[in-house]
Amino acid sequence: MAFILRNFAKNLEGMNYVSVENISKSFGELELFSNISFGINKDQKIAFIAKNGTGKTSLLNIMAGLDSPNSGQVISRKGLKIEYLSQEESLDLELTVEETIFNSDNETLKIIEEYEHALNNPDDEKAYQIAFEKMERHNAWDFETQYKQILFKLKLEDLTQKVSSLSGGQRKRLSLAVILIHKPDLLILDEPTNHLDLEMIEWLEDYFKKEKITLFMVTHDRFFLERVCNEIVELDNGGFYTYKGNYSNYLEKKEARIEQEQATVDKAKNLFNKELEWMRRQPKARTTKSKSRIDDFYKIKEEAHKRRNDHQVQLEINMERMGTKILELHKVSKSFGDLKILENFEYNFLRGERIGIIGKNGTGKSSFLNIITQKLPIDSGKVVVGETIKFGYYTQDGINPKPGQKVIEIIKEYGEHIPLAKGRSISAAQLLERFLFSRKRQYDFVEKLSGGERKRLYLCTVLIQNPNFLILDEPTNDLDIITLNVLENFLLDFPGCLLVVSHDRYFMDKIVDHLFVFRGDGEVEDFPGNYSDFRVYEDSKPKEELVEIKKVETKTIAPTNKATLTYKEKKEFDAIDGEIEQLGKQKSAVEAKFLDSSLSGEEINELSIKLQEISNQIDRKEERWFELSSKLEG
Repeated sequence: MAFILRNFAKNLEGMNYVSVENISKSFGELELFSNISFGINKDQKIAFIAKNGTGKTSLLNIMAGLDSPNSGQVISRKGLKIEYLSQEESLDLELTVEETIFNSDNETLKIIEEYEHALNNPDDEKAYQIAFEKMERHNAWDFETQYKQILFKLKLEDLTQKVSSLSGGQRKRLSLAVILIHKPDLLILDEPTNHLDLEMIEWLEDYFKKEKITLFMVTHDRFFLERVCNEIVELDNGGFYTYKGNYSNYLEKKEARIEQEQATVDKAKNLFNKELEWMRRQPKARTTKSKSRIDDFYKIKEEAHKRRNDHQVQLEINMERMGTKILELHKVSKSFGDLKILENFEYNFLRGERIGIIGKNGTGKSSFLNIITQKLPIDSGKVVVGETIKFGYYTQDGINPKPGQKVIEIIKEYGEHIPLAKGRSISAAQLLERFLFSRKRQYDFVEKLSGGERKRLYLCTVLIQNPNFLILDEPTNDLDIITLNVLENFLLDFPGCLLVVSHDRYFMDKIVDHLFVFRGDGEVEDFPGNYSDFRVYEDSKPKEELVEIKKVETKTIAPTNKATLTYKEKKEFDAIDGEIEQLGKQKSAVEAKFLDSSLSGEEINELSIKLQEISNQIDRKEERWFELSSKLEG
């Protein structure tokens, strides 16, 4: 019996979820991919790698059932639950965060809803008993704790907040939370780490490693690939390749494959030259034997002329000369209401410095960049920019083309010819070719470009202005791994100053020499090393704080098992801390508005009323917390 069960479990692990059979996809003359075949089995965690513009998102849409291939088919196991995190969120803006979570076919969530309904109708004792038993049977009490934890980790603590009031990043995180909470059989993810800070990404890595979830995803985060994936599939120069193992194994195996392919091409070239001589010596009259050899010749010729289309971004920047004074920050302070970004920050930048900026979302990283470039005024202190300094500022906003504007027209705004180093110049079309835009692609409308191609074009517009101080705010978002490697090589040779905000740990490790760590509340630490060094340092810190937190959590969670609160009260109690924190943020935001000197008397009066209302809400929430807390303690 035990033997049978072991074999059953083994077969279950290799269970085929999805089979992709010879699918092809084209848009007009543009062929994205052709005759792709692969399978996804239970518990596999597969990453899909390809260049921007070669159909990564199209493939995901086809697998999720949102699009159809031109040929071939995708077969899913009957009854398979699939969830898809796309780049385009489709949330109902009228719902709250909590309503969004419950707005699904999830059986456990429906049981919790039934229980809440029963609590609101105490006269129907039979309905209450049935609902209670269902909660017990399906372990719904634990489920609520789990989904609250996911929301907490993704910084979505205010369950009453309307989706319409969330930022773009918050909506993306809510979409991620929803599919994690639903626990499907297969998760299809399109760039899941975008809009997550480093802490969230590391939590998500741990979550995927612990949970038995089957994944198929597109991501540019190479640390994530390294730590989560057990298989990588790649679309490369029209060929489709599979690599077992993580990212390191992929790099090793890919290099070996390319070397093997090159050896085959070199061998074919030698044979081609030999056969070419024979062809030239042949008389016009052909024998049967010579005809066969001629047919082979053309096959050899095709093999010999195969070449990899590995164009690389090449740009010899005509960098502006740097003087002795670069950039100085003297006792710089900046706050938004109660939210401190900087407090008496001091730093003198040196030539060739390469600094990375890390910190949780909301600690002021992007604000810091805007202060340096003097797009954001400071409260006190001084920002001194050297006379010779020319900033190149790559923001998260990206490029804003005019309606109907073509790719080449974007570049021509900077001139028909762009100056390079050593007195040379290059045409706009030649420049775009170096940035991987073919002549045909240059005359496409900008709105037709993929997200990654638009980012690449934007990067091009920043670099061709010949800056000597590059500031990059999340430059790796939406770029494919191939372009990332090229960008990294370019930046390694960049002789000017470099300041980078990024959650891409692999990128940071490769590019920067030290870090500005934004701790929050105006505290900025200058750490002498890259991200991996910082992670080791943080992990080596004493764990006293963590122990204390766990003690507090145990103390607050334990009484809930006594069921001294109704389910509804328990929900209210669990949510109250987050609600108070959210109200505190609202209060700070209103206080920050008072700093605007252009406010009219009427506007000041309106803000004062709003501030008082928020303060009253905080008082009521705190009173309710003490009331429920006392009930818990008996």
